[in-house]
Amino acid sequence: MLLDTTSPQFRHDPYPTYAALRETEPVSLINEPVMGQAWLVTRYDDVVTVLKDPRFSNEGRKTAAVQRKAPWWTPKVLTTFQNSMLLVDDPDHRRLRDLVHKAFTPKMLQGLNKVIENVTDERLEKMARKKSVDLIADFALPIPLTVISDMMGVPVKDRLKFHHWMGTFLEIRSGTKLQMMGKMLNMMQMYRFFKSLINLRRRQPQDDLITALVNAEQDGDRLNEDEMIAMIFLLLLAGHETTVNLIGNGTLALLENPDQLHKLQNQPELIDSAVEELLRFTNPVEQPAPRYNLEEIELGGQKLPRGSRVLVSLASANRDEAAFPNADKLDITRTPNKHLAFGLGIHYCLGAPLARMEGKIGLQRLITRFPNMQLGVKPDAVQWRTSMAVRGLKALPIVVE
Repeated sequence: MLLDTTSPQFRHDPYPTYAALRETEPVSLINEPVMGQAWLVTRYDDVVTVLKDPRFSNEGRKTAAVQRKAPWWTPKVLTTFQNSMLLVDDPDHRRLRDLVHKAFTPKMLQGLNKVIENVTDERLEKMARKKSVDLIADFALPIPLTVISDMMGVPVKDRLKFHHWMGTFLEIRSGTKLQMMGKMLNMMQMYRFFKSLINLRRRQPQDDLITALVNAEQDGDRLNEDEMIAMIFLLLLAGHETTVNLIGNGTLALLENPDQLHKLQNQPELIDSAVEELLRFTNPVEQPAPRYNLEEIELGGQKLPRGSRVLVSLASANRDEAAFPNADKLDITRTPNKHLAFGLGIHYCLGAPLARMEGKIGLQRLITRFPNMQLGVKPDAVQWRTSMAVRGLKALPIVVE
């Protein structure tokens, strides 16, 4: 099927296309501009199968189809990223995950509660001095970026820089070949930046996650430099991208559904179920990392040859009527709500509790502080990012007073 996943029309509202695919071609062969052919899985049950079935591997190097040598111009950061725990299976995945999971336990995260509240209140104070703001740049981005950067030990002066580089990485599958070369140069800068962070913490250890990773390597935990760079990249990326999109997309969804916004303002105790529904409805992560089937598998009426590249659409699965009655309706009291916003199986998002906490605090304080805020542009003028990995807004103009 010819599906232009980067077109402004599709990015603005992909859900009608996903609904049509679920109905007629739930596992469809698509052609991406840079990456080539892949199978796109759109039904909830099929997505669950791919995420949980061990015959679908995150480790593409296990299949002959992706064992080709990378082109000479491929940035080191791309080949290094293959060592990320996101792109390996157990037991390597478990070994890498165990190195950092303690930083994301409920007990550890509870200590961040006050930090998140303080950052949120600081941003709200600055917003209150203006008539209109860009909710992404002024609020949704600074909160998680500050929190994860503090946890990791990234210097304040470098934070927006690495956010820009990571945005480049997420857009790598879109654009022309010339544009892609420019993105490659950005990623090479990012790779050098990560190496400099590691060297800095070797010289000046602190109480942060990068220092902990350096010490783990020194303690003989078999964490080599490529694995360390991949881990830093993944934690910084996942540690703020999901929350930026949750707060941004969630605010837009509430403004477009004023009945739900008023219900949440009148019943603040609904914030937990509201965040879960906003995760389902707005899909901060549209597609997780590709899977590769280790043997021929039949799925959704299609036979997938061994080594196929398989993309699962969390955004489509979370709008599947077979799993969620009135799936295209925002209902902050929805229960049960078994959404797949954070994935499923062994690669379930490590930072899910942190994203939930940041989203809960950020959204609740925002709608309390600015109960009459309005969208600063017409809904169809809002611009979405071209990345298929995440679903997020480039900007969100808001009139706060």
